Amino acid sequence: MPKLLLASETDTLDLNEIADKGLGYQAVTGVTGFGLPPVSVQWLEGAGDGATFRRRRVLTRDIDIRLEILARDRQHLQELTDRLALALDGRCTLTLLDEDGTRWTVEVFRTGGGDYSYGVDTIGEREFSTVITFRSEDPYWTSSEAQFRYVGGSTANPFLSNLAQVEVSASQAIGEIQLDNRGTAEAYPVWEIIGPGRNFLAVSPKGERLAWSGRLTADERLIIDTRKGTVVDQGGANRYAELEEAPRFWTVKPGLSTATAQLEDISAASKITCSWRPRKWMVI
Repeated sequence: MPKLLLASETDTLDLNEIADKGLGYQAVTGVTGFGLPPVSVQWLEGAGDGATFRRRRVLTRDIDIRLEILARDRQHLQELTDRLALALDGRCTLTLLDEDGTRWTVEVFRTGGGDYSYGVDTIGEREFSTVITFRSEDPYWTSSEAQFRYVGGSTANPFLSNLAQVEVSASQAIGEIQLDNRGTAEAYPVWEIIGPGRNFLAVSPKGERLAWSGRLTADERLIIDTRKGTVVDQGGANRYAELEEAPRFWTVKPGLSTATAQLEDISAASKITCSWRPRKWMVI
């Protein structure tokens, strides 16, 4: 199976160690929960036949990993099981490594498993096997490789070939941004605006508006994280109140689409960066 890593705040366990080194941890055949996550579908039932679809909500993802440990001796086995227990005590990051080097991650918590049958799963000498059950609050897998698009600035970047920038006037720029989300789920863009400039506006392919009415000097920048719903400057100060009423933190749909971004009172140093990490429903 693909290589897996399990990381806590203080440690990272390689779940392919036995295959690579002959000792350590190994995720073995029987892992479940990497496919499509469950969904909850609501229907409106009336007096007539059938029902009318109302909405769908993607639920949390449950993952079962069959894990084996192979140690040098009894003392080493105790060290490895203690290390596993510490790693599972809190939030963890489960990572699947693709052959092309891309890492797909999901944040998880242990919700069960970890027990064993003495004499079957271990005799306390060198070997130990168990099943660990995790649950992720976000059911999607997120790529380690962020995608970037730019408007303005002087940075020579390969993504600039995908950008058609149109100068409206000496003090205003509007750019069309080609969005290519190579995932299978909606992705959340992060906008970084480098001053000088004021009145930032990003319009989605569907016409949804994310507008910020503020001003940045030449040494200031603004970061709008649509996933977290936060707006901060380079010092971490909250600038959310400068968004227009009822802002739309729109997402990047899978596939190709075109959005626009604009900033007023700009200079040659002004720049808008849009970045996002593709997400997937399932990984193999």
